[in-house]
Amino acid sequence: QVQLVESGGGLVQAGGSLRLSCTASGSISSITTMGWYRQVPGKQRELVATITRGSSTMYKDSVKGRFTISRDNAKNMVYLQMNSLKPEDTAVYYCNTEGLLAPILRQFISWGQGTQVTVSS
Repeated sequence: QVQLVESGGGLVQAGGSLRLSCTASGSISSITTMGWYRQVPGKQRELVATITRGSSTMYKDSVKGRFTISRDNAKNMVYLQMNSLKPEDTAVYYCNTEGLLAPILRQFISWGQGTQVTVSS
């Protein structure tokens, strides 16, 4: 009932920047936490950054100072600005949202399809 569409991935040289976007749509009453995760082949998906509806943020230690998460509550969108990218940031990045469905107010957790980010050295 909730769909997430991501965009903004691609290929960039080390030191470059990318901005990921994610739009949530469907039978949404409210969204609480929005976040970005990433996964490389053979490894578990890991949290990159999260942001609450009140804009409290949390970051993976290795991206602090380089990545910035933000959201637009009116548009149900979340962004990830990635600066000073490193080859080790290469992964598939997934958008994640949690909230309440309309009209039954049942909790949901949804994932996007993923967008590839590749950082060349």
